[in-house]
Parts: sequence; structure tokens; C-alpha cells
Amino acid sequence: MINPQVRSAIKGYLEGFIDGLVQQHKPVDTPPRLIKDEHEDEPPTDGGYKPFHEAIIPDQILRVSAFERSFSTKLGSTFEECARLIASQFYKTVRRNFVATGQMPNAAAARIEQLVTQIASEHRPNFMNLIKDILQVQDDHWVERPVVADLYLEDKKGARYFFEIKSPKPNKGQCLEIAERLLRVHAITQESRPKVNAYFAMAYNPYGLRREDYRHSFSLQYLDMENEVLLGDEFWQIIGGKGTYEELLDIYREVGREKSKAMMDTLLFGF
Repeated sequence: MINPQVRSAIKGYLEGFIDGLVQQHKPVDTPPRLIKDEHEDEPPTDGGYKPFHEAIIPDQILRVSAFERSFSTKLGSTFEECARLIASQFYKTVRRNFVATGQMPNAAAARIEQLVTQIASEHRPNFMNLIKDILQVQDDHWVERPVVADLYLEDKKGARYFFEIKSPKPNKGQCLEIAERLLRVHAITQESRPKVNAYFAMAYNPYGLRREDYRHSFSLQYLDMENEVLLGDEFWQIIGGKGTYEELLDIYREVGREKSKAMMDTLLFGF
């Protein structure tokens, strides 16, 4: 759940985000080129479903090519900040860009590299088995291997959460890099779930509303979708409880409705 104070903070943050981005793309001479003429009412099933984009930006503005590309690139940062604001209601510690420092067995560092190479060639890893493998490695020589988490949470019972919040359609290299980072979290902390929980969080499902509809090929090949990935509502439930995904999407819609005329006037006509 999102309380009124946090809702207001999220709304103000999103309004500032939109205002800043619109001003960056305000046309000087001529209106920007339109890239499409149609908008589908039903969620597409080809990986083009972008609920947060469409909630906050009017359809006419999404047609503006330069703005749409920049907006899509930068929107991910809003998920991190919104997650931080919501989680601050429930968690003892909440940090963005959290640097997890500490040592791990040198042999574990080498083993992680081997496992990532194995994932690249064999596909379909079992993430829980990978964690178990890493924690079994013994070595008297320990080395520093810090890792940065996009979002870090610690609850009142001491359970810790490390999230990589990335594109829901990662390429192969991104999948492997994320796997390495998540394993390094467990190697540094020398803990597994439920004490330490490292996840690849996708803020929404680009293929629709159901997990079974997700079918991005690289994710399915190189990630353990069941144990390694939180998809859409699953992530937001951990952040703020049941219903958080829809509540947050409603805030994006509200900002979109209130900002739509100003966005169109500025981007399409330079007002």
C-alpha cells in the first residue's frame, strides 16, 4: 500500500521528471517527426506492452520519435526512485545504488566466472543451485569484490534484499552480467535465502499481464525465470505489498492526465 504522503512524493517526483524531459525536447523551429498513427487499446503480445509509458504520456506524445526514445531510456530511473519511496514505509533500511562491500573466497570469485561462462553455453540455469555451489567453495585467501545494487532493502528482522532493476528485455550480455552480480552478492554475504535475497527485478511485463506470457528469448535462455527474476507485480509486492503495482500505475496515469495538455503544447507546438 502507498500512504498519502508517499503518494504525494511520488507524484511530485514524476511531475518534475516529465517537466525536465519535456523542456529538453522542446522544438526550436519545426514540430518533431511523428513515428506512428495508431495506438492499440489492448496490450500487445509482441513484447511492446509498456504500461507505465502509456499511463503517464499521452498517445500523441508517444508518437514523437526523439522524445519517445529519450523517455523510454530514462523511465527506468523512475522505477528505482518510486520503489525507494514506497519501500521507505516498510523497511528499516532503503538505499539506491547501494555498494555491497566485503570479501569473498578467491576461489569463489573464480568459480562465479566459470558458472557465468557455463550459463552462456548451456543455458537455463538453476539459480538456487548456483548459490549453493558458490557458498560451498572454501579458500583461505579472501579478496574484495564489491558489487552495486540498484536498490537495497533491509527489513526489521534483518533479511536483506538486493535488486538489479533493468530492462525487461535484456540482451545476452546483460543477462550474464546480472547473473554474475547476483552471485557476487551471495558470495560476499556468505548467505542464501531467506537471509539474503538477490533478484533481477523487471518493473513490468512487456508481453502482457501474466507471467506465462513473457517470452523474451534471451531472458528465457540465460536466466532462471522462476528463482532469479521478479516480474512486474511480483517485484512491487515485495516493495510495498499486494496492490502496489496498480496503485503506482494509477499515479503514473494521474500525472499523465494532468500533464498531457502541457506536454502536447510544448512538444508539438513549442509553447
